[in-house]
Amino acid sequence: MNHPLRRTTTIMSHVMLPEDANPSGNIHGGVVMKHIDNAAGVTAMRHSRSNVVTASIERLDFHYPMYIGDLIVLKASLNAVSRTSMEVGVRVEAEDLMTGEIRHTASAYLTFVSLDETGRPRLLPPYEPETEEECRRHRAALKRMRIHKKKRLRRANSSGAPSSDTSGLISGDHEKSG
Repeated sequence: MNHPLRRTTTIMSHVMLPEDANPSGNIHGGVVMKHIDNAAGVTAMRHSRSNVVTASIERLDFHYPMYIGDLIVLKASLNAVSRTSMEVGVRVEAEDLMTGEIRHTASAYLTFVSLDETGRPRLLPPYEPETEEECRRHRAALKRMRIHKKKRLRRANSSGAPSSDTSGLISGDHEKSG
């Protein structure tokens, strides 16, 4: 079953508290990373309707610091799907609740693998982007997925270890192999 993007977009918000910060009042990057992983994981579960695991964080960029008292808002969206894995993009904004100023503070791309009841990778439903923005993000995600797959195969070949290709085939190839 195809899920429209609007059903696999997650918006979460959290007020940053003193326990989230260092002595200077800046929010720890690890705290933000946890929130990013949670928002992206919900998006992945909404699409797969299964348990998922974070396979990798392809990219995480911090643009501006976040502070105690900021409201961080995370928007996670499905970007692309392969046979058993999917890329989720997350945009993080921080709102100063006293002034209303909103800053784009971080961006990330994460890959999740869908798991069956036994903990093995399972086939995912396909994803078809609908809007021009979704199509743009989908094309960029497919390019990142191809590059990541090549790097993973090169690492496996250079180490002599067998490749653990959990990402399956690149989006659009959802035939079941027998």
